[in-house]
Amino acid sequence: MLDALFFRSWLTATADAVDREAERLTELDSPIGDADHGSNLRRGFRAVAAVLEKETPDTPGAVLMLAGRQLISTVGGASGPLYGTLLRRTGKELGDATEVGPARFAAALRTGVDAVAALGGAAPGDKTMLDALVPGIDALDALDNSLDSFGAAREAALQGALATTPLQARKGRASYLGERSIGHQDPGATSSALLFEALAETADGVGGASREGSRG
Repeated sequence: MLDALFFRSWLTATADAVDREAERLTELDSPIGDADHGSNLRRGFRAVAAVLEKETPDTPGAVLMLAGRQLISTVGGASGPLYGTLLRRTGKELGDATEVGPARFAAALRTGVDAVAALGGAAPGDKTMLDALVPGIDALDALDNSLDSFGAAREAALQGALATTPLQARKGRASYLGERSIGHQDPGATSSALLFEALAETADGVGGASREGSRG
């Protein structure tokens, strides 16, 4: 079961991953965006990590909703509302449960991804963050929804991000470039893949601790 500590750990790991990859995200954004994706997300997720140190929500849903609000208030451009919506909608779907199983979390995250699609008016193949989010959540649903399935989701999201390179953007700032957007990996899909990378790392830590405990 996944508790509030798991979700705080996931978001802290995401903040670390974004901090580590911020310059690369900005480099990806430079030719097809406003060259600020990495810096914006770094600021936003640093703020998330900071507020989670000060406040201690006691349910998974409350953790995600707090993080979503923080992103919306601190991240400029489209990224704040999109990532904030993802986390807030997922958290709202989880409700007041103090613990949730991987299957319930996957279903709630699907609701969050659907909310992002509705907000941005985008679909997979449009060269947006959905090109990583949708394969990631599909991988969670396709497997047994155990902690181990998060590793498959990480790989699916990564491959989805890489697959945006030959696409022509149909939504967002990059769509203004038309065919010139072809040949560039989408920064939003790349940062979305970091969410699943951090999720898998967090699940690996929980699974490893459980296995150690069962042997002890």
